[in-house]
Amino acid sequence: MDFDLSDEQKMLKETAYKFAVAEFTPVSMECDRNETYTPEIRKKAAEYGLVGAWIPEEYGGSGVGILGNALIMEEFSKVDMGIALNVVAAGFGSESIFQFGSEEQKKTYLPAICSGRMVFSGAFTEPNAGTDVAGYRTRAVKDGNDYVINGSKMFITNGTVCDFMVAQCITNPEEKKHESYSLIIVPATAKGVSRNKIKGKMGIRTSDTAEIAFEEVRVPRTNLVGVEGRGFKQLMHFFDTTRVMVGAQGLGLSEACLGASVRYARERTAFGAPLSSFQLTQKKLTEMAVMIEALRGLVYKSAWLIDVGRPDYQLAAMAKYLSGQTAVFCANAAVEIHGGYGYIEEYPVQKWYRDAKILELYEGTKEAEIMTIGRAL
Repeated sequence: MDFDLSDEQKMLKETAYKFAVAEFTPVSMECDRNETYTPEIRKKAAEYGLVGAWIPEEYGGSGVGILGNALIMEEFSKVDMGIALNVVAAGFGSESIFQFGSEEQKKTYLPAICSGRMVFSGAFTEPNAGTDVAGYRTRAVKDGNDYVINGSKMFITNGTVCDFMVAQCITNPEEKKHESYSLIIVPATAKGVSRNKIKGKMGIRTSDTAEIAFEEVRVPRTNLVGVEGRGFKQLMHFFDTTRVMVGAQGLGLSEACLGASVRYARERTAFGAPLSSFQLTQKKLTEMAVMIEALRGLVYKSAWLIDVGRPDYQLAAMAKYLSGQTAVFCANAAVEIHGGYGYIEEYPVQKWYRDAKILELYEGTKEAEIMTIGRAL
């Protein structure tokens, strides 16, 4: 059993981190303050093969797999988790196209994502149904060769900046609940689509989040992803992949918190001694380090299992669950170690503290992950 990353993977981590430091750092605080999306950084990252990197080379990607993509997300999230989302999640929703879409759909959309020319979005969550995926109510009614879509979506990543979205819709209302849904590709500029940016978020403020409404939106039935009525199962497979990416986000942010806290504890003195010499400080740092290493094992293994064709939804749920727990704990500990300085904008730990909480909420709340793991047990 070899736990070492390959030389190529180590180089990928180094490239991603250097890119993030060079491109994210100068604009991070300003983008957070002004809730600014960063398309120019995404396009530049695409030149380095860092957008849609998990996509095979035959469809324009770097072919680094899910583990490689997780490594990119980890390194980016050490610097700015919101900008990291703008880059790594530029193809959000396209995972379903790769997993279940037609060859024509793959060749049409995936290369454009990897080149930085196109942004995708997954239009899943609704105002009254988030964790309850089977509670979605958006309808797509067949009319000749088209679907006519009506409904609304909420908290959609890339919602106002995407070119296309993969929307979960009820297409077969007469079937059992879990067999009534389908995934459909919807052009963001289609007639009847309205998009409103959600402002005032607690964290990841540079990432675009939106409310979307569909009113008599007409799309061709060829935009169906995979088999009609299989949308619920397809979405569950989709989350198996994206939850690993959330795990990688938490891993990177937690590592940043630990690194900053160790440096500050060495430099800051209290009662004539460095903070790092006090056992209570060492306890916080130790707990951070232990949780990070446990999370790393879950994230890397669950990503690797997807790459070798043995995805484990229970392990992915564990990685996602521990990611939120670890990031929130590490960010809180980092603020405490920094004391008053941790509460002001001069130090990035206050931003990491705000960013961390979303990891317990999106892609399935921590309570949803408990339900998933608990049922399996």
